Amino acid sequence: MSLTQNPNVNKWVDEMIALTKPEKVVWIDGSEEQLAALKAEAIATGEMIELNQEKLPGCLYHRTQPNDVARVEDRTFICTKKKEDAGPTNNWMDPQEMYAKLTPMYDGVMKGRTMYVIPYSMGPIGSPLAKVGVEVTDSIYVVLNMDIMTRMGKAAFENLGDTSDDFVRCLHSKADVDPEGRYIVQFPEDNAIWSINSAYGGNVLLGKKCFALRIASYQGKNEGWMAEHMLILGVKKPNGEVKYITAAFPSACGKTNLAMLIPPEGYKKDGYEVFTVGDDIAWMKQGEDGRLYAINPENGFFGVAPGTNAKSNYNALASTMKNTIFTNVAINNDDMTVWWEGLDKNPPENATEWKGAKVNGKEFTASGEKLAHPNSRFTAPAINCPCISPEFNNPAGVPISAIIFGGRRASTTPLVYQSFDWTHGTYIGSAVSSETTAAATGAVGVLRHDPMAMKPFIGYNVGDYWQHWLDMGAKLGENAPKIFNVNWFKKDEDGNFLWPGFGDNMRVLDWIIKRCEDEVDADETAIGYIPKKGDINVEGIEDEVTPEIMDKLLDVDKDLWTKEIAEMRRYYNDDIAANGGKIPAELYEVLDKIEANLAK
Repeated sequence: MSLTQNPNVNKWVDEMIALTKPEKVVWIDGSEEQLAALKAEAIATGEMIELNQEKLPGCLYHRTQPNDVARVEDRTFICTKKKEDAGPTNNWMDPQEMYAKLTPMYDGVMKGRTMYVIPYSMGPIGSPLAKVGVEVTDSIYVVLNMDIMTRMGKAAFENLGDTSDDFVRCLHSKADVDPEGRYIVQFPEDNAIWSINSAYGGNVLLGKKCFALRIASYQGKNEGWMAEHMLILGVKKPNGEVKYITAAFPSACGKTNLAMLIPPEGYKKDGYEVFTVGDDIAWMKQGEDGRLYAINPENGFFGVAPGTNAKSNYNALASTMKNTIFTNVAINNDDMTVWWEGLDKNPPENATEWKGAKVNGKEFTASGEKLAHPNSRFTAPAINCPCISPEFNNPAGVPISAIIFGGRRASTTPLVYQSFDWTHGTYIGSAVSSETTAAATGAVGVLRHDPMAMKPFIGYNVGDYWQHWLDMGAKLGENAPKIFNVNWFKKDEDGNFLWPGFGDNMRVLDWIIKRCEDEVDADETAIGYIPKKGDINVEGIEDEVTPEIMDKLLDVDKDLWTKEIAEMRRYYNDDIAANGGKIPAELYEVLDKIEANLAK
């Protein structure tokens, strides 16, 4: 029984039923009764395991197949009519060719199974910034996760209405979870996403990266707004005023930790607070007052479990204590709770490791094995977060004062600097990169370019994406947020981190906000504006961050930066332009300007 009068939705769902041939079809209305019945069914079939309902009320456990534990970038495609519209950072195939390849794989794939039809809203119901998707799937796991990650159910259709065709058509089947037949395909020109042969969150919760970034970035380009891989946080000052900041970092650079930052004691005592609006994705649009406003299109956190603990991220851990789905972590069989590497130093002796084997956790981890998969996850409702922003559900979004880019750089990049202007800030975003750590690849210090931390998620040509940034800056004019770059990972000669990081990153946010309010001056360098001596508050960490260390943190080394500019020229020319990326002339002008500054 359909939940909408909208003929466009009903026609598409009928087509998907005809293609996949499910035994029965269930429309997801989002009601508590329906969700409770689905949970009970998933527990009865063994698809989900119920955890300790006293210690972890409402929490469930799920295990994926060992061949299906992460996003598959080599199997992810952007299918546009013209290859150049997908650009050099995406895998491309002609849409007709891809439909011809995938359609036989979906033919009858849901025979003997139930199809769930999930209407959902990305963004608060009723928000002018929100968008609607409909996902059809044969997985209860998807339904239960989408309930946490989106505003799911009948109410989602309120934004769509009875006539609009502006909804994203999401087709998913876990099929046989066969890696050889695994495809995650975006058709931006058709407002469609097709995913098959995976049951892992990042590939099957199609509202997440597939819609909220790949499709939405394409929509944003055409409709004059931005979909970015950014956290959104609010800093409440002692006078009660809140300033909002968005920030983009490649993975393993502390994005979630910054989104849920707990200020140092001195700041807390003065009355500072930090609020989380979002930990992963920001949709930003110019408001009626001319400023840039952001919403978090999601309704939950899909976080990496390993390394999350009370010290590294108290608020993230607290978010998982109820109504959360844990995927591929370990189970403590004694009390049916969960464990992962980095949670604490006490692996459970009576454990079930993530693939399902019963083991002695202490011996297992001592032998170098992992109880939880390194990419194991929690799907937690945002409302659980102790520092969730009071503006989280504000349909208008929050006004953005500053945009931050960052990466993991051992030497070149200072702790913080501000761009000269929006165009230079766009260049800084295009230059986002991280050096690999030993754990990642075996080669240490190799530079991985990740423009705006969006490389896997830009739904069209990266050069057009940079141009869209420049166009947004021109549209915003004097209302444009100021753009900064941070680097928490600068090291000394012995390879030790110079900056304490975590909660102390508040000290850098404090300076950034003061710059946005013209409260402090800055020193102009060849690469941008850096803090004047004494303007970063080190009260309480003077022993760790001495004036000499602060000099090192803020140093702009001419030789290193000359190499950096040469590398960016190579990246623009060889990686992007040579492969069909149209690089805006303004970005080359910024390169020329910095190069000239360095030569002075």
